Amino acid sequence: MKPSLYQSRSGVFALATLCCLLWGSAYPAIKNGYALLHIGSGDIASQMLFAGWRFALAGLILLIVAAAMKKPVLTFSGRQMGQVALLGLTQTTIQYVFFYIGLAHASGVKSSIMNATGVFFSVVLAHFIYANDRLNGRKALGCLVGFLGVVVVNLGGGGMGFDFSLTGEGFVVIAAFVLAAASIYGKRLSADMDPMVMTGWQLLIGGVILTGTGMGGGGHLEALDLRSGGLLLYMALLSSVAFAVWSLLLKHNPVGLIAAFNFLIPVFGVALSAVFLGESLLRWSYLAALVLVCIGIWLVTRPSGDVRA
Repeated sequence: MKPSLYQSRSGVFALATLCCLLWGSAYPAIKNGYALLHIGSGDIASQMLFAGWRFALAGLILLIVAAAMKKPVLTFSGRQMGQVALLGLTQTTIQYVFFYIGLAHASGVKSSIMNATGVFFSVVLAHFIYANDRLNGRKALGCLVGFLGVVVVNLGGGGMGFDFSLTGEGFVVIAAFVLAAASIYGKRLSADMDPMVMTGWQLLIGGVILTGTGMGGGGHLEALDLRSGGLLLYMALLSSVAFAVWSLLLKHNPVGLIAAFNFLIPVFGVALSAVFLGESLLRWSYLAALVLVCIGIWLVTRPSGDVRA
């Protein structure tokens, strides 16, 4: 890509929005994948196999692109490879075990909103890990507003009762926490590694572990055909393209500017789940929660001063 595309304000806006659109589309894509491949909500082994194929393929695509760009794909030390393997185990394998199981037991709309808690978990964890990234009044308010949105999205279902299950909404939140913690570890590793190469390897390693786990548990993708295979390829591409473009944007722009676009992920996730899964957006709790979560993300990612691309 030309430098003007990922450094100009219009280019940054377009590319960051594209990444968020791709990540938001993962929610209905996974749910539709379960339907096309005849994977039931209780068939955990097949869910892991489905996830494993997706991320192993995504990692392989990223590494091929990195190699074509003359990046150091095979120059890791033994210690670095161990660190990347640990990152793959946590950020891909463990996170998506919880995420894929949770999404099988929760709607795409609710999952889109609840998975956004990862932004707030990152802010809280950073407060205890980095001396220069402490919570302030604005960030604390953003976390409070965001987590309030998570509470609100689970209201309803029957009057004002609380509609929440551990293996559904609970696992989606756990996945968000695992991602937040693993991302902080990944940020430390990326100081000494190329981010694209590191991401490619951790996706490939995590995906292979997921695939092995699924196969070992008796999982199978019985209805793999042109349609479901195309969806699987799309999901692999969305991960590899979004990660690659997002890494490029972070490298050439202020982190605060790029992070502010995170609020678009639940917006796209909710909208696309409504369109492709036929899920209702008209419940007051969904709309109110989406607004609260987006406001919370904006508050915690908004830079203190003016930021120019």
